[in-house]
Amino acid sequence: MLNDRRNILFVILAGFFVTNAVVGELIGGKLIQMGPFTMSIGIIPWPVVFLTTDLINEYFGKQGVRKLTLMTVVLIIYTFLLLFAGMNISASSISPVKDEQFQAVFGQSMWIIVGSITAFMASQLIDVLVFWFIRHRTGKRLIWLRSTGSTVISQLIDTFIVTGIAFWLPGKLSFSDYINTASTGYLAKLIIAILITPLIYLGHHLIHRYLGEEQSERIIAETAKDGAVGS
Repeated sequence: MLNDRRNILFVILAGFFVTNAVVGELIGGKLIQMGPFTMSIGIIPWPVVFLTTDLINEYFGKQGVRKLTLMTVVLIIYTFLLLFAGMNISASSISPVKDEQFQAVFGQSMWIIVGSITAFMASQLIDVLVFWFIRHRTGKRLIWLRSTGSTVISQLIDTFIVTGIAFWLPGKLSFSDYINTASTGYLAKLIIAILITPLIYLGHHLIHRYLGEEQSERIIAETAKDGAVGS
């Protein structure tokens, strides 16, 4: 019964993780201005990715995050192939969306996908390493530190790689605009990571209610033990 509940929990977390990651790729070609911040609108779904990564780390360990990361990369590549096919099939004469419009939106998304595959793998690997580095030194205490700390470091790498490949390399932004956009985008992610800290605790609370307090603590302890000896 517990294994069934834990499997259902993983499917739910994985569903939110994958959906928000893929949507982030599809909408990321649009830059928006929020006060002093210039950033990709793809930043909207990423807080959910931060949150689910931390919860999967906590309850399913390094292997859970790594397997989900690999699966998400495969699905991003699959999305890339579908977009490539869609852009190479001519629109009907009565289509309300013309080839140029489709290309303008999803052609940029393809650059973002190329950047994201590289950045996603690197940032998730670093997120896992930082999360467990802090976890082994603080034990069960300081949930906010391992969750926010891992996000702060991993997203620094993710933001600069994605923005560089998606906007600077194809000539959409000058180098100075690239640095400004990546820096302000990262600052926004940093603020978001801090603001969603209460949601990390809420997530722990809901999971404990779903799995049971005693069983949840046992899973966390076992996961921590595996994290200490696993690779």
